[in-house]
Amino acid sequence: MIKGFAGRVLEVDLEARTAVFRPLDEAIARLYLGGKGYGTRLLYDLTPPGIDPLGPENPLIFATGPLNGSLAPQSNRFAVVCKSPLTGGIGSSACGGSFAFGMKKAGIDVLVVRGRSAGAVRLEIDGDADEVRFLDASDLWGLGTGAAQKALGKGMHHAVIGPGGENLVLYAGIVSDARIAGRCGVGAVMGSKRLKALSIQGTRKLDMEDEAGFKKYTQWVRQVFKGHPVLGEKLRRFGTMGIVNTTNGRNMIPTRNFQEGHHPDAMGLSGEYLEDHGLAGVRSSCLHCPVACGREVEVPGAGRVKGPEYETVGMMGTNLGVTDLEKVSHWNWMADELGLDTISLGVTLGFAMELQERGMLETGLRFGRAEGVAEMIEAIAHRRGLGDDLAQGTRRMSEKYGGKAFAMHVKGLELSAYDPRGSYAQGVEYATTNRGGCHVQGASMYFESTGPLTINPQNLKLKAELPVVQQNLACAVNSMVLCIFTTYGLIPRQVHALKPGGWTHRLARVIFENSGPAYRLIMGSKLLQVTWLDTWLSRITGLRFTPGHLQEIGARIFNLERMYNLREGLTGADDTLPERILREPLFKGMDSGHPLDQLLPRYYRIRGWDSHGVPLPETLRKLKVRT
Repeated sequence: MIKGFAGRVLEVDLEARTAVFRPLDEAIARLYLGGKGYGTRLLYDLTPPGIDPLGPENPLIFATGPLNGSLAPQSNRFAVVCKSPLTGGIGSSACGGSFAFGMKKAGIDVLVVRGRSAGAVRLEIDGDADEVRFLDASDLWGLGTGAAQKALGKGMHHAVIGPGGENLVLYAGIVSDARIAGRCGVGAVMGSKRLKALSIQGTRKLDMEDEAGFKKYTQWVRQVFKGHPVLGEKLRRFGTMGIVNTTNGRNMIPTRNFQEGHHPDAMGLSGEYLEDHGLAGVRSSCLHCPVACGREVEVPGAGRVKGPEYETVGMMGTNLGVTDLEKVSHWNWMADELGLDTISLGVTLGFAMELQERGMLETGLRFGRAEGVAEMIEAIAHRRGLGDDLAQGTRRMSEKYGGKAFAMHVKGLELSAYDPRGSYAQGVEYATTNRGGCHVQGASMYFESTGPLTINPQNLKLKAELPVVQQNLACAVNSMVLCIFTTYGLIPRQVHALKPGGWTHRLARVIFENSGPAYRLIMGSKLLQVTWLDTWLSRITGLRFTPGHLQEIGARIFNLERMYNLREGLTGADDTLPERILREPLFKGMDSGHPLDQLLPRYYRIRGWDSHGVPLPETLRKLKVRT
């Protein structure tokens, strides 16, 4: 077995009450690593086309990668893969916390949950004894995610759902500690199986090829992270809310359901505001992460809880026209306890507000007003009244009530808090990402608009190449399984030190902006190990990895996801953006919306797909994608 892997897959059938340990498929691990890649390969192989995402036949796959269980920074994450009830296509999400660490300590790389329990159930998994216990969970059913984990105790590592998952809200997530696998409705799939919680423990040791070398190298990387302008300074000091002023200043923060990209009072939701007003609270982090980008805040009635992230203050703050930090923090706490994805929730609420504004539906929700929002969040989680419709997500709401032109989703998955009219590469990434409109499947906006280079986000240079490279890299990172922030550190301090507007900064921008094929060639090189990503993998597994190998693995995963979506009925016509993004200018002087039609053909050519977005046979052969 490849070092870094425990070598075991646990398959659980909730209906038959059986649990079987099987060997990890080493051939799959070599081609797809673990995490998202391994999970996608399993999903494709285990299911026929056309299954019901909320039916017992949809497997819920929890998958770790070779770096999980190590002390590598930002490595204690697990991937969740299933057919998405929100999009009908590939569903994947990732989560921090400690559950991934627990899986590897239990000697389990992948956990496959199949079937449906007759009643509420929870699983206790003892990896040392190879024992799986099916326990009644009726006493936990209805509890919030924090309350459920508290009731389960501290002796094991937990992954749970809240009332949102129990009631099959299509954007419900799965929570570990205070972190959430929020996207694609994975919590609804868990709820459809009547599975409230997973608890896991073990004391097994991770087997590495070069443990001493790995530890020494990791110590060096930790020092790099601590001194990095983003990972060690901005994120650590301000948390992810530290990006609010940047996106607001660049017309990229969603405001009033993406009608605008700037809010005059967004500063009140920023990390700088928290610090200046003594509200920053206590830093929090996932297990073994030195960045500590999380914040704990005081919420009336809840005490000290996990504070909102950038995505939340964007989608449930400015997107709703609300900049009251106390209100947004309270809604964030509610969503976490109820087990709801704050991105999809915020977009859906914003859509409901615009329906109200246009007189298309009486929702009781209005931009800039907090009244009724908390009550609607509860109604969504429990599927009461109009909340039952909002629990279906923005796409289904627009199909029922109209407003498709301003329904802010791609493939059914609501957009993240970066307006793509202010970041053309991010728009291409949104349109083509297989799970739908999400920023962490490439994070092109950082390398284009919000990072240190800030190349012109509104011309066509590099706007098709960048998403391909970033999507491939993200697929590999999500299969190792690491936090996407590890890729932010790949831009060295020297670039961050360039004075914005200075001649060296302008020169660097021009070079990067015009790099095109050279950029892809460098990122695809298999000659040298140049990043901590490939070096970590090599020292743990004993196999040779380079940036080019990661690009190849990522492209393989991305194309397999694409083939899964095509199998499930999605087509190139789904590679689009909301009409508002395509047609409406973001600010004065902007001629129109996003020029996707000019960029998509080039993107397809770079991918090795035909004009309809279907991977060519030679592309699949080259990448060894079996369908």
